Amino acid sequence: MAELRYRAGNIRNPEVHKIGIIALGSHLENHGPALPIDTDAKIGAHIAFQSSLQTGAKFLGIIFPAYELDTIDHGVHVSLETLKENVIRTLNDAKKFLDIEKVVIVNSHGGNIPLMSELWDIEDKTDMIVVFNNKVISSEGPHGGSGELSMAKVLGIVNENELDNQANVNEYEEVGLYGFKQARRDDPNIEEGARDVEENGVYIDEEYGERLFTLAISSVLFDVEKLLDF
Repeated sequence: MAELRYRAGNIRNPEVHKIGIIALGSHLENHGPALPIDTDAKIGAHIAFQSSLQTGAKFLGIIFPAYELDTIDHGVHVSLETLKENVIRTLNDAKKFLDIEKVVIVNSHGGNIPLMSELWDIEDKTDMIVVFNNKVISSEGPHGGSGELSMAKVLGIVNENELDNQANVNEYEEVGLYGFKQARRDDPNIEEGARDVEENGVYIDEEYGERLFTLAISSVLFDVEKLLDF
């Protein structure tokens, strides 16, 4: 087997080759008429890829399935157990084929947050250190709202002809999760987001989108630095 030149290229620390960055979003869910159904996947993949470019960590792509609460029916999702099994299988493949020992999961779909409670089992079954980065979810605001629209504008995936219809929550109940009454009752944050879209509508601000991406990417860079010190 060839001896790999781990110090070749613009690599600050060869130990970064043992760190992977993988996106976890959702490919199949409605985001209103102005955004595609794989908005979360594209946002998460962009954050993960840019973070890998800036750190030298391995870009591991994106996990395909996603989870969602039963009270939010706006797409095609899998059970939490199925998602966990897929994550474990994917990370074990990264360990086997790429010698990855540590990984940052960049989550860009709020429905995946319950996976955090399963991280101990994922680490146990992969023998890896796993960091779950949720920064973009905590920063972007309501589902299909101004934050996601602004980031999608940066990526060039917004249908701006439908922007005036995006805040029509009576027709597009997934925007702000407005139409999911039980979820709104269960979670004050969801209720706040639904009211925000209903009362204030949505807008696109490309500069705001760039700031959200910068914030999310910087958070992943910090996670990688911590893993290098671990």
